[in-house]
Amino acid sequence: MHAHWELQEEAELGPQKGGVHAERSRLSRSDYLHVRNANFPAAVGQCNMDFRSAQRAILQLLDAVAPADRPALLSWMRTTRDFDEFTQDNNEVILKNIADDLRNCLPLETMLASEPVALQKIQQQPEPTVHIDAFLYDEDFIDSLCEEGRMSRNYCTVCGSHQTAPLGFISHSFSLVELKFIYHHVLPDLLGKVLVDVGSRLGTVLYGGYLYSSALQLYGVELNGDFCQLQEMVIKKYHFSDRIKVVHADICTQGSLLYNADVVIMNNVFEYFLKETEQARLIYSYPPGLKRYH
Repeated sequence: MHAHWELQEEAELGPQKGGVHAERSRLSRSDYLHVRNANFPAAVGQCNMDFRSAQRAILQLLDAVAPADRPALLSWMRTTRDFDEFTQDNNEVILKNIADDLRNCLPLETMLASEPVALQKIQQQPEPTVHIDAFLYDEDFIDSLCEEGRMSRNYCTVCGSHQTAPLGFISHSFSLVELKFIYHHVLPDLLGKVLVDVGSRLGTVLYGGYLYSSALQLYGVELNGDFCQLQEMVIKKYHFSDRIKVVHADICTQGSLLYNADVVIMNNVFEYFLKETEQARLIYSYPPGLKRYH
């Protein structure tokens, strides 16, 4: 039986507020309103200031702060996450919204009953291991889940004792940071190029490629029908269909697609499904002119 999901139609482009991943360093709403309604120096009330004017306004504001409170204010400015919405690029915000949508559709471990082989592989690991999707859950999010008791980073080596060891974490997706690094620093300019992601799963490589590259076409080849359905729903909601296509197939049947690809992405795609000798056979059977980036 295939899983069924429905994504909400509204696609907010602003960063999500609240929820389990709300930043602890943000101002409370009452504090925020107090600051917002405070009587600032006249220069701060100006709108659409240029850089120099804004710089002067900030210095003027700092000069108006009580000397005893100024160090605390400067420390807050260096460490707060309240400025995130001003520093995040819109593409990053879109990817975080996609992650929010996918989290609402999937269990915490992001594993489905329709992938029994992968589930079995995780259970066969020599040390206790959990699957946490790096695109959906960054380190701050995991910390929040641990604080709420929904997740743990450790396991007990002797039941009932305080002897603990770190749990192993496995992810089948690139994190947001890794996606940006791949498209900004690892791959060349993809203008007019065709990229194929083998085992596209949640489609993170495709979404990142759409937003962070000029690739002509991005293909995701995925064997699992449930994950194909999820990708199609994201593609529809965020209007990615002009450059992203998902192929529900075994990659071994897609020789023509691989032959015409300029770049092929493989993120541990065969590790949980094939023996090492079969993995090597598939990799080196790819078209000889295909460029590999490590």
